Amino acid sequence: MTDRALRICVIGDELVAGVGDPKALGWVGRVTARTPLTPAPLVMTLAVPQETTTALSARWEAETSPRFGPQAADGEHHLVIGLGSADLEVGMSLARSRLNLANILDVAESLRLATFVVGPPPGDRGDPDQQAELSAAFADVAQRRRVPYVETYAPLARHEQWLADLASGDGHTPGQAGYGLMAWLVLHTGWQRWLGLPDDAV
Repeated sequence: MTDRALRICVIGDELVAGVGDPKALGWVGRVTARTPLTPAPLVMTLAVPQETTTALSARWEAETSPRFGPQAADGEHHLVIGLGSADLEVGMSLARSRLNLANILDVAESLRLATFVVGPPPGDRGDPDQQAELSAAFADVAQRRRVPYVETYAPLARHEQWLADLASGDGHTPGQAGYGLMAWLVLHTGWQRWLGLPDDAV
């Protein structure tokens, strides 16, 4: 069954692992559950807590390659990049963050991977202006390469439910409600189209 299933690797920090979710689903599990593919996709989450884009850029290819298996035809294997805001904590320049994402996307294209990017949501890493700038920079890099990008910062920055979830936890990872909001944004920002499904398949 898994040999015929679509393979999706999800790389990123603790947010792609669903840390803080009492149901242990995170946004990735919720999105997978709402993805009407038969057979169900083989979704593999490869998370490193508090990881910068520099570290992510250095490790992702070696970790995804054995999970994808033999090189596939264009678009057969899928890569999801779940970005966080750890770059802000270490004082990384916006230019370096952009370059790191650009390198990942360019290598993914050379490997014929269908790629999808989920931007960093609001949290306690960096001030709000810095977080907004980081998200906008990531969006620009993805859009220049015609890669789907889910903007999570702007819709959630003043969302009462999201802010309440952060306040009740560690200030960075949401709880059940917050991950549900992230999943909704992913599902309604090109996810179905990216997988070759009709937009109303959710």
